[in-house]
Amino acid sequence: MANIVGYTRGGEVWVPKFIESIDIHKCIGCGRCYKACSRDVLELIEKPFEGEDEFGDDMGNKVMSVANPENCIGCEACSRTCTKKCHMHIEI
Repeated sequence: MANIVGYTRGGEVWVPKFIESIDIHKCIGCGRCYKACSRDVLELIEKPFEGEDEFGDDMGNKVMSVANPENCIGCEACSRTCTKKCHMHIEI
């Protein structure tokens, strides 16, 4: 199967990269990526683990997850807003 290829308004080739996963060990549940996504791809969930970060601070109780990957258009807005670089994207 060939990769999906699009074009910018200026006619340049653009290859979308669709969200594959979010590293829940890096995610702090801030919601920046959720606010950046207009396609209802992400969802804030209860953290599936307990613990502290490398500084000994409580890591909170929520993390972001990929709830509706089929809605992703490959714009990568979520990863550009993430300060922790949690998002993994793939070309299809």
